[in-house]
Amino acid sequence: MVLSSSIIRRKINDGSLGITPFAEESLQPSSYDLRAAEDIVIKKGKMTLVPTMEFVSLPDDLCATLWGRSSFGRKGVVLGAGYIDPGFRGNLTLCMVNAGEEDIPVTKGMRVVQMLIHSVEGKVESAYNGNYQDSHGVVKSKI
Repeated sequence: MVLSSSIIRRKINDGSLGITPFAEESLQPSSYDLRAAEDIVIKKGKMTLVPTMEFVSLPDDLCATLWGRSSFGRKGVVLGAGYIDPGFRGNLTLCMVNAGEEDIPVTKGMRVVQMLIHSVEGKVESAYNGNYQDSHGVVKSKI
């Protein structure tokens, strides 16, 4: 089940979900738009790592998926690595590939991806505690 804006807001307010800094204009009907943490250019034909401004904290009963915003998709930008495990905390590093015909400038604070938040049924046996826990800024692959 994807959480609605009213449930996302309630969980933010009661502290069970963390999205910091929270921006009202980023809250959508059933998602939250994450913003770029810095000015960056997504060069045509290249994969670019884009850090999010938001520090996200998911409890054990929530996970999230990331989807590219349609405005970027219409320019040829596709998103890789779009799943966030229950228990994750940190800034997200977005893997954005520009398959379009021109470089795409991204400015700090620009909404770049949609984060859909899902409830997890049942008890999670082991919440996320991997290589990217408590990450800040761009974190390159650790494999």
